[in-house]
Amino acid sequence: MQRITSATAAGLFDIAATRRIEQAASAALPAHTLMRRAGLAVARLAMAIAPHARTVWVACGPGNNGGDGFEAAAQLRHRGFFPVVTSIGDEGMLPPDAKASLQRARDAGVAFASTPPSDYELAIDALLGIGSTRPPEGAMADWLEKMHTSGQPVLCVDVPSGLNADTGTLAQGVSPAQASTRTCITFLTLKPGLFTAQGRDAAGTVWFDDLGCGAFKDQPTARIAGAPEAQPRNHASHKGSYGDVAVIGGASGMAGAALLAGSAALHGGAGRVFVGLLDPSAAPVDTARPELMLRDARTLDLSSITAVCGCGAGEAVGELLPGVFSSAAALVLDADALNAIAADGALQAQLASRGKSGSPTVITPHPLEAARLLGRSVGEVQADRLAAARGVAARFGVVAVLKGSGTVVASPGEAPPIINLSGNARLATAGTGDVLAGMIGAALAAGRPAFEAAREAVWQHGHIADTWPADAAPLTAGTLARRAPA
Repeated sequence: MQRITSATAAGLFDIAATRRIEQAASAALPAHTLMRRAGLAVARLAMAIAPHARTVWVACGPGNNGGDGFEAAAQLRHRGFFPVVTSIGDEGMLPPDAKASLQRARDAGVAFASTPPSDYELAIDALLGIGSTRPPEGAMADWLEKMHTSGQPVLCVDVPSGLNADTGTLAQGVSPAQASTRTCITFLTLKPGLFTAQGRDAAGTVWFDDLGCGAFKDQPTARIAGAPEAQPRNHASHKGSYGDVAVIGGASGMAGAALLAGSAALHGGAGRVFVGLLDPSAAPVDTARPELMLRDARTLDLSSITAVCGCGAGEAVGELLPGVFSSAAALVLDADALNAIAADGALQAQLASRGKSGSPTVITPHPLEAARLLGRSVGEVQADRLAAARGVAARFGVVAVLKGSGTVVASPGEAPPIINLSGNARLATAGTGDVLAGMIGAALAAGRPAFEAAREAVWQHGHIADTWPADAAPLTAGTLARRAPA
């Protein structure tokens, strides 16, 4: 059993691949082996979560997920706990393995009830697995609501009930409460939906058990890449060794966004950072960060520079983009640059042409910006974040960073996208996206390939938030920029 953290590197497999893997594993083992192993793993994790629990509520559904719950209840009873099982569905319609585990639970003396216990110290959600296609209703919906609002810890079996294991979207009417401590133990494969969209809140801490089945031949749908390797710097180096970054943005009243991106690029290790402000009345120097060289954006020569374009740029950036596309050695597009591209077919064609040329280019949309680029709604983007990120990357031939819970980094090629596991709600504050753009720019300027530059900066950006002291002042974008690792 392995706890999944932001440092974990592993493949993620969709429902179809998981089904194939499960069938192959079942065929190679004696009957009922996988379910017994799964039930034992659930029981062991339950005992670790609530070692002093007297009553454990086990809610079991009508399929094999419910069978895992029956098996876990039997194992818990054998170890001196007092599980109370509530089950939904016709026992005569249970799959053979689940029926066998139900009998094992009865033989172990597990208590069965028609309604949940009034008091319990841990709830085990074994209602719906990866195969569910309809939202929970009736008693099942009521039981999930009780779990989500009780404040007691919840342990989900394989996936939280109602969560789409491929996309991370929750079925209508299912909303996990923030009050309860949530844990999920998933089997055989890691599923992408546990790590993006609503999946991270629904699953909480994720544990993985391969049930003794080892590696698989299937290609992963996506990956979690883990912590990036350190990029050591030679002692015999100079500012020219790490490249130049030019930030283009900061229209009237929005200079702070461009300065944040510049600060992040500076602290991220760029040799030199220019900030081309679009506000003609801007101050000629940033006295707080005099290392930043302020320029008129229209005078910058980008032929050997990594450009970070769009941070607080307003509508004025649109007229500059054709020249940026054609001249920048490497390019990060964010915020208003993406909005300008989404509104202009000619700019879209020029960006796609740059992508086809192979010039390193990274775009960093949030869901609304991605929706505009794809001509879709935000709901459609969030309904399948992996597909949306791949779609944007393929359309323009660039590396796409779809920001949000479980940020997705996708390339235009066949390589599986990355779902990033670092980061938390401390990043939900103005300016943190500008900081990310600057960090990616620094990595590109140092010579990192576009996909690697993006995924490494995204991880580091989130890691700063994850390691922010709990008793410190709130994390701001300015502080985040100054913490960017060189």
